[in-house]
Amino acid sequence: MELRYNKPAEAWTEALPVGNGRLGGMVFGGIEQERVSLNEDTLWSGYPRDWNNPRALQVLPEVRRAVLEERYEEAERLSKAGMMGPYTQAYMPLGDWHIRFYHGHFADGYRRSLNLEDACATVSYEIGGVRYTRELFASHPDQSLVYRIAVNQPGKLALKAWLDSPLRSTTAWRDGGEDEAFFAVRGDCPYEVSPNYVHDPEPVKYEAETDSRTISFEGRLACRADAGARLRVDHTGIHIEQATEVVFYFAAGTSFAGFDRMPDREAYPPGGLTERQLREAAARPFAELKRRHEEDYRPRFRRVRFRLGSSLPEEERATDERLRQHGAQDPGLVALLVQYGRYLLLASSRPGTQPANLQGIWNRHIRPIWSCNYTLNINLQMNYWLAETANLSECHEPLLRFVEDLSVTGEETARIHYGCRGWTAHHNSDVWRQSAPPGNYGDGNPLWANWPMGGVWLCRHLWEHYLFTRDESFLRHKAYPVLRKAALFCLDWVQPNGAGAYMTNPSTSPEHRFRLPDGRTPALTVSSAMDISLIRELLGFCIEGAGLLGLEEPLLPELREVLEKLPETEIGSRGQVQEWYSDFADEDEEHRHVSHLYDLFPGSAWGENRQAHLYEAAGRTLELRGDGGTGWSIGWKIALWARLRDGNRAFDIVRRLLVEVEDDGVMDFHRGGLYANLFVAHPPFQIDGNFGAAAGIFEMLLQSHEDRLDLLPALPDAWPEGEIVGLKARGGFTVDMQWERGRLKRALVASPADQPLRIAYRHPVRVLCAETSEPLTGEAASEHTIAARQDRIYEIRPVD
Repeated sequence: MELRYNKPAEAWTEALPVGNGRLGGMVFGGIEQERVSLNEDTLWSGYPRDWNNPRALQVLPEVRRAVLEERYEEAERLSKAGMMGPYTQAYMPLGDWHIRFYHGHFADGYRRSLNLEDACATVSYEIGGVRYTRELFASHPDQSLVYRIAVNQPGKLALKAWLDSPLRSTTAWRDGGEDEAFFAVRGDCPYEVSPNYVHDPEPVKYEAETDSRTISFEGRLACRADAGARLRVDHTGIHIEQATEVVFYFAAGTSFAGFDRMPDREAYPPGGLTERQLREAAARPFAELKRRHEEDYRPRFRRVRFRLGSSLPEEERATDERLRQHGAQDPGLVALLVQYGRYLLLASSRPGTQPANLQGIWNRHIRPIWSCNYTLNINLQMNYWLAETANLSECHEPLLRFVEDLSVTGEETARIHYGCRGWTAHHNSDVWRQSAPPGNYGDGNPLWANWPMGGVWLCRHLWEHYLFTRDESFLRHKAYPVLRKAALFCLDWVQPNGAGAYMTNPSTSPEHRFRLPDGRTPALTVSSAMDISLIRELLGFCIEGAGLLGLEEPLLPELREVLEKLPETEIGSRGQVQEWYSDFADEDEEHRHVSHLYDLFPGSAWGENRQAHLYEAAGRTLELRGDGGTGWSIGWKIALWARLRDGNRAFDIVRRLLVEVEDDGVMDFHRGGLYANLFVAHPPFQIDGNFGAAAGIFEMLLQSHEDRLDLLPALPDAWPEGEIVGLKARGGFTVDMQWERGRLKRALVASPADQPLRIAYRHPVRVLCAETSEPLTGEAASEHTIAARQDRIYEIRPVD
């Protein structure tokens, strides 16, 4: 469980990520000059503002009329001109931490690594017989980055450390001994940052320094050195000479006061926060800091163990060499990528932090690609597909809280834009929980901007968290109120179609156009497959949730009426699932989005025994769509083929992902892969692909969406031997599995409560009490149901 390299990082996508959920660092491991790229998860441009557009409600009837009359271009023009709000704000880089070593750059025995077991980045090398070792970790308990640098010969360590920032900033410092000395960078964020795809002569806008209302920040660096070292601080940084060991501590804070409050430098002074954090961290010996970090991180990471095949010589080679030479044919590298996904989630999403954005918490640009925001038509959701199955349920909390926040801002958007009850959200959001359609009041494209289903999709995560945890209090007090409000929006958003059914109008299939016989490619129509899938699912959640909670829900008659009258998903002329209400041709037959297959994954409406005709048509749809796409699209397709129980086809998609991609800065919508540090390439980097691929591979090994535990449902021939421990299934079951020669050898299932346990495997199995080996079922069969008891463990054995 280690990423390792034989040379320092040159590109940002070669550096190694560390994080504690709030603070992030990208460690380059330079010999003569180290660089750690720094981030803090509340450091965003802008502040709360009114993003709603009152004109939208006036324009909406005209747009709907134009769509129904098939005046598609007019519908897009009206939607573009009258129904958009501003662009979202952007996630900012805090800056860089530099360390200059005075030993030159020629070194022997260089190695840098990231150990996933203890979340620690290390660098080691030798110069002139002196061995240099460095280790850096991001401590969640102590809310700081801790970097220890040591040599094996007394007094041979000399260096200078400093901070800088690409934001408007200044530096500050104080000399006077270890207890007082620090070096800091202080600044504030722009009030507006245009997206990277917008041609703006002034893309980054600041308010006057004396009147700035934006988020202010401070990053502060302090250190401790051994008794023989000399330390001083000046305007250029922290200078250390004649040292044997140095421990640096980095902390950061911002004036962010909440999504619905203006940044407040008085109530949340960044300098006061960083001073307190550094004082508390530096008061502890390094060994204690590391122990506290490991005691927090290790139990979470070690909940899941994953092995594919036996150890191979390749596992001792550099990670980039393994990727380049073997790719997915190296099963250990596949397992490493999956566990890396779990590591990245722990590093970027902890209870109380912001959700992981398009790049997790790691970003080096003031104008990052797509503003490094929250993209709600798959990308933010994909970031959290992994959370429950991978036994990291607490890491789901930032997203669940985000959805609750968004339901607050989204109420005004639903009312002002559409005259609807409830709440809605669109294509993008940010730290301020923007809910209006992005697009600078007319510069965006209705193809993506005017999609009001973002909140509806997010609601699935509330329901999934309940299914995995069975936390009734969460369902009652957190999830159900948000689900209900989202359902209110859907009830008002749907329109009678004049034929006894309901439709959505206007409707898009995210980011994909349809082609008319005359060659035109509109975006707006009625009742895209995804719209209907999302609404049908949400209304079903509300009906089931009200029943589980014993609520006398007055909305039930209306929910049931609309649910019964939603259009059915249709199969098109080529045997494919229709993406739109009519059997239109695709603008791009290999488009990266496969939104019309939502009900296959991440939804659960289709299966071998659920809507089997659509389940079969989904396979045909994927064949037509092809196996290529962006990194995140490939991750989605792994999961889709897994749901179709085609392990070999799913593995073919895995192979497409484990291909090295050069970080050439070119945006590409057709060639996903991995960078040298195993970040998934869109290209460019987007972290959703890391999470989506890991979730898809887990889906190949365990599924629980059809009210049963399906063991090894899509095991490919390429993985004849393996073991996984600690996966979670709906119902809160914990599942361990071993397999040999392509068949299950043994599985253990732990139940957290008294509940039915339904087991399915493609070959006959028996179920036994794990403690006593007492058989609990009669004849061997491919499916069994037993009454599981709380805290009992059950063994599943195949019959030879």
